[in-house]
Order: sequence, then C-alpha cells, then structure tokens
Amino acid sequence: MSAPASSLSSVPSHGDAAASEWRLPIEGMTCASCVRRVENALAKVPGVLGVSVNLATEEATVQADSAAVLPAAAEAVTAAGYAVPRQEIELSVHDMTCASCVTRVEKALRAVPGVVDAQVNLATERAHVATLGAPDADALIAAVSRAGYAAQPVTEAEAPGPAIGRDFWSGPWGVAVPAALSLPLVVPMVLGWLGVDWMMPAVWQWLLATPVQFIFGWRFYRAGWKALRAGAGNMDLLVALGTSAAYGLSLWQMWQMWHSGGMGQGGAHGHAGVHLYFESAAVVITLVRLGKWLEYRAKRQTADAIRALAALRPDSARVRRGGTETVVPLAQVRVGDDVVVLPGERIPVDAQVLEGDSHADESMLTGESLPVPKHAGDRVTGGSINGEGRLIVRTAAIGAQTVLARIIRMVEHAQAAKAPIQRLVDRVSAVFVPVVLLIALATLLGWGLAAGDWQAALLNAVAVMVIACPCALGLATPTAIIAGTGAGARAGILIKDAEALEVAHRVNVVAFDKTGTLTVGQPEMVALLCADADGDRALATLAALQSGSEHPLARAVLRAAQARGIDAPPAAEVRALPGRGIAGRVDGVSWSLGSERLRAELQAALDGAASSLAGEASRLQQEGRTVSWLIDTDARRVAALVAFGDAIKPGAREAVARLHAAGVRTVMLSGDSQGAAARVAADVGIDDVQAEVLPDDKAARVAALRRDGAVVAMVGDGINDAPALAAADVGIAMSTGTDVAMHAAGITLMRGDPSLVADALAVSRRTVRKIRQNLFWAFAYNVVGIPLAALGLLSPVFAGAAMAFSSVSVVTNALLLRRWRPEGRIGEAS
Repeated sequence: MSAPASSLSSVPSHGDAAASEWRLPIEGMTCASCVRRVENALAKVPGVLGVSVNLATEEATVQADSAAVLPAAAEAVTAAGYAVPRQEIELSVHDMTCASCVTRVEKALRAVPGVVDAQVNLATERAHVATLGAPDADALIAAVSRAGYAAQPVTEAEAPGPAIGRDFWSGPWGVAVPAALSLPLVVPMVLGWLGVDWMMPAVWQWLLATPVQFIFGWRFYRAGWKALRAGAGNMDLLVALGTSAAYGLSLWQMWQMWHSGGMGQGGAHGHAGVHLYFESAAVVITLVRLGKWLEYRAKRQTADAIRALAALRPDSARVRRGGTETVVPLAQVRVGDDVVVLPGERIPVDAQVLEGDSHADESMLTGESLPVPKHAGDRVTGGSINGEGRLIVRTAAIGAQTVLARIIRMVEHAQAAKAPIQRLVDRVSAVFVPVVLLIALATLLGWGLAAGDWQAALLNAVAVMVIACPCALGLATPTAIIAGTGAGARAGILIKDAEALEVAHRVNVVAFDKTGTLTVGQPEMVALLCADADGDRALATLAALQSGSEHPLARAVLRAAQARGIDAPPAAEVRALPGRGIAGRVDGVSWSLGSERLRAELQAALDGAASSLAGEASRLQQEGRTVSWLIDTDARRVAALVAFGDAIKPGAREAVARLHAAGVRTVMLSGDSQGAAARVAADVGIDDVQAEVLPDDKAARVAALRRDGAVVAMVGDGINDAPALAAADVGIAMSTGTDVAMHAAGITLMRGDPSLVADALAVSRRTVRKIRQNLFWAFAYNVVGIPLAALGLLSPVFAGAAMAFSSVSVVTNALLLRRWRPEGRIGEAS
C-alpha cells in the first residue's frame, strides 16, 4: 500500500552524526529491480551519503548532510523513470513592504526541507510553494515567522488580494490620526516659506511628534527589527533608522536648549538658530503610512477580475429530489443531481439541460456579449446567468472540477507567478538595502568630515534612507501582471503563466491548426448544383433521405434545409448502402445519394443538363470538398451535385488580417490534403501552407520555425496539437477543443474565435509595456533621488513624499491596463 505523501520528513541519522535522513515518496515502483534502479540513481547524487528504498511503503530514505540535495535527488528519480509526487500550497503572507521582503521570504521558504520552489508575490501578498510530497504547512509558517513575517494557509473562500484596514492601525484612521498630529508641525514651515515667522514651543513639537513616532511608527520598528534579526534589511528598517535619527537629533537639541536655559523662549524650531526636526520624522511616517494605505487600495483593485469571477459562485441551488424542489447550500449538491434554474438566476453548477429552452449570459466566462441559446441536451456552465426560460439541468461537475473553478485557478496561478524580467528585480533587491545603508553612511561621514556640519550630515543621510525604500521596485512587475491577466480574463483570454504573458509580446510567427481552429470543425453543405433549375426541390429530397441519419454529412444537409425554411417530405424504403451512400423513395420516386463509386455502379451518366457538373465536381474535389451525387435511380439520371466542406470561422479572416497589420507572419499546419488546406489559407489570407502534416510532425515543424530565429505561437484545439503547443514559444489553445490541448498551452481562449489570438498578443504587449514603464520609474526614483538626497538637495519630508508617490504611481500605472478592451489593435499604445 502506498505511503502517504506526508511521509517526507527528517529523522536523525545513526550512521553519521553530521547527516540527517530524509524520507522521499516514490511513485511507479513495481518490483525489486525498480528498487535497485532507484537506489543506484540516488546513490550517484552528490551529497547523498546513503540510501535505502522500501517497495512496500514506496519510500526512499536518503542520508545526506543537507536538505539541499533533495531537489537533485528528485530529478535523479525522475530520470530513472519514476516519479516523486509534488504538491502545492498557497500561503497568505503579512507584513511584507518591499522587494527585499519578497526575497527574504522566498529564501526562508526554499530552505524548508522538501520545498523545491517558492514564489512570493508582493502585490497579492501570497506565497506559492511547491514541495516534494504533501507540504508541511506548520514548517512553512514557522520559516516565514523566523524571517520576520506572518503567514497562514489560503482557504478557497478567501478573497484574493491584500487585506485592507484589518484593524484601526492599518485602516484609514491609521493615516488620519498621525496626519492630524503632524499638521501643526508642518504649518510653521509653510508659513516660513510665505515670510511669516511663527514658532511653536519645542515641548509642543515633542508632544505632537512622539505618538506619531512610537505609536503609528511602531510597525516600522517591529518589522525592521525582525528583518535585522534575520540578517537582512527592508523598507521598514530604512524608515525606522531615518525617522529615529531625525527624532533623536531633535531630542538632543532640546536637551542642549534645556541646559542652556532656552526652553522657555520656544520657537518653531527651538531658539537662537537651534533647529528641531520633529516635523521631518512625523511627516515621513505619515506620508509612508498614507502611501502604503493608497497602495493597498490600488493593489486590491488589480485583483478585481479574480474577485468578480469568485463572486459568480452562487451560495445555494434549487435541487429536485423525490418530486420536490429544495434549496440547499451549494456544497451539498452532488454530481447527477437535477437542479432547477429559474429565469434570471445564476446557474450554480456545470450541467446538461434536461428540460426547457432559454438563453445563457456567459459574458463573464467567455467574454461573449451575446446570450447563447440553450435547449435540451446542451451544456451549461456554472456562473452564467439564465435568461427568460425555466431550465432543469443535471449536474455534471461541482466544486473544483467546474469550468469556473478551473478558470479562477488558472488566473490565480498566472497572477502569482513571476515573469522572467522579475529575476533582475530580485537580484537588485537582494543587495539594495545594504547598499543604501552604505550610501547613507558615506553621506553622513562625507558631510560631517568635509563640511563639519554633522546636523546637516545626519539629515542628508536620513533623506537617503527614506527616498531609497524599494517599495515601487517590488510592485512594478506583479501589479502589471495581475492587471494584465485580469483584463485578458474579462475578454475570454486565460493566461496560464507569467512567462507566456511576457514571451507573447515578441511573437512574430503564428502557426494555426486548420480544423476546429480556423474552421468550424464540422462539415457544412457548401454547394448544391442542380442539373435542372429547381434547387429547393433537390434540397427537400436530400433532407428527406437524410432525416433519420446521424451521419455528420446528413446533419449538414438538415441544417442547410432548416436555414432555408424547407420542410423535408416523408421518405420510404430508406436503406443504407455501406461505403457508398443511401437510397429511398421520396414522392414516389426512387432516389440514391452517394459517392462517385455509387454513380458508376448505377451507370448514371453525366450528359445533357448534367454535363457541366463533371467539371464542377473536379474543381470542388481539388479544393478538398467531399462530393456526393443525387441520382434518380429509376431514370439513371444525375439530378444534382452536393458538396460538403468545413466552413471557415467568422473571425478567421479578421484574426489573420490583424496579425499581418502587426507584422506577424502566419503559417498553417494541417493534416488535410493540399487542396483543402490551400483553399482555407487563401480564404483567410494565411502566408504559408504546410499540408498533409502528420500529428507527430507538427511539433517538428514548429521547432523548425523556431530554428529560423522566429518567436512562434502555435494555435490549436485537438489532442494531436498538444505536442506542437508545447514545442512553441507560446501555445494558444481553444477551449472548444480538448483538455489535453489546454494543459499543453500557456494561453487558453475561452471562445473558439480566432480573432482572440490577436487580442492575446495585444494584451501581452500592453502588459509588458506597463512592466517596463513601471521598472523604469521605480529605478528612476532611486537613481535620481538618492544622489539628490546625498548632495543635500532633498529634505527628509520631500524624500518621504517622493517615496510614497513612487509606489502609488507604479500601481496606478498598472491599473490603466484595466481599460484595455479586445477591440483595440495590437500596436496601439496605452
């Protein structure tokens, strides 16, 4: 029996005092030879001192001097042909303030035994952790706590995004009160700019500044101390050090004034030229708190798309059991239950319609604005809104298996993931705070030793520490990714990972599958050519012969007749002609419908009025059409030619035209004949056609395109497209296709509309543009601000304001992505 995945653990080793034993779950072993293979593979891993594999418990006990060997051990097991199960857990992490915090939390999580990857997102305050075996939530939370932060597992019902106003101190009152206390300290400074000399007694300055410094500023001391204990620095440490220096300098000046007997003479900053800087400390703390509060509000807006999707889940469902209808909590609905959905209600589950006719508004799921007709046998999606009719549906999926739940998971995964460009930010933030502290120390010593003005030296050093807070740096990328993926989700474009989002903006070749991607994927009657002029009569005869058949070509005939309002007359003696067609009597006349082979067997000549049909049949066959003949069996006369083909999707031409307008080359990879593929390519405007491509060869064709230096996106919908989707730089799958294709792709289009391909590239380009803009401004604030502060050209108050503004401006810039609409052209600027 398989051991539980939670068996991943560490126990003391008796063989080596310096080593520990790690139990690793293994999947796929069946016999003693498997055990030997796994043991041999693990023994070759550097750092492994001993190994023992137990077939019964499906565990490997690895002796090693460090948990750092576990990822390499897992890779060795995989290379040997077995699997080490990986699981994922998401944590909500509190008290992070900047990019340095993100780096430290990730480092702490990755140090936990069994963790193979950890990605922390500052904008959502979430940590996504992948582990070997079941995750040990307590160990992960303890690691985060040791790093100086708080964490807890994320529940499914928990709203995405950071928490705002969890208590008095982090809500709006936590900004309003210190602002009210700081305002009197700022008034004398403003009046001084206007030429009015008014001074506040030093004791009053101290009384106003102290609560701001130690009550509303306590969070900076607490978080800064935790960071210091963990051997690192962050924004809180910079703010705490900077404001404490200004506050401490003011206390020193007050003490000097008290000893000199000047306390009673007061003044805005003391007396006789003595300057107090309580206002600098208080205002900086107030501005930073204001900036963080505005930032929290803006960050939550970036997650609006996820919250809107989560809000689509109804709380209850009306279930029909034993002939009665009962409203029950959604959690009590089971697969197979019959659910009644009244007009205007939200459909609670994924289901199939049993009774009723209506329309469903699926715009929040697919981006399609028009209601979709729903009849018996059609599938409905949980979260969509029922229209005018009463429906009875049979539950097909609930909970995490519903389409809505999968969409939410996909978008959350993309928003939590890091784009490759974020690695640069991570490297910078790892050394940012120590470098800033060195620059502040150099500023202090430089001004103090060179000018002898230690008071100015200290203030300039404070300004350096305040302006350099790396908040904007940590928010630049994740906020843009959240806003971009949210905008895409609203348009029916689901971006599965941040890497696909970043790579898609560089795509210059799009390879399309044909069937089901550019075409509808089902046969349609595309031509009906008659030997005489009565086309409606011929179509009625065709519909009569096919009325009882489920063959795809028969359904195409019936759809064509229905579209032209033609009722099929009754048919008699209908019989299938295996491999050739069908025969029967309509209106007393014997008719046959079938292939060229059937026409030859019946010796129905193409002469007289039917002579022109031979050339048309040849032309249609060269275009890849399927040609059938309607024959008057008694007279052995060809009455009509009917041709079937796969209709082109309405958005296909627009999609290709938009890609060409953006400078993107288009290619078709199809398994169909050259004629069929060339016809579709010509109709939609595809640049290059590669026909008769076997499914196994599609991936090789995509790889060949990439070898030419192109960045390739592959668009497909079938199982046979999955290897090509995985081989491309970006795989784009139609949700109307198979689950296999969607799993292999980085982007899924919720509607089978090819024009969404251009929209997907558009939202990628907009998002990457926002990321670059944000990173530019985040770096620019520091590149410009730090030298100005070090040169004494920036006071601590203005440094605090600039630092707060930098974070808010970066998040606000990312929020502009929410205005993106899929109607825009790819090259539009934002």
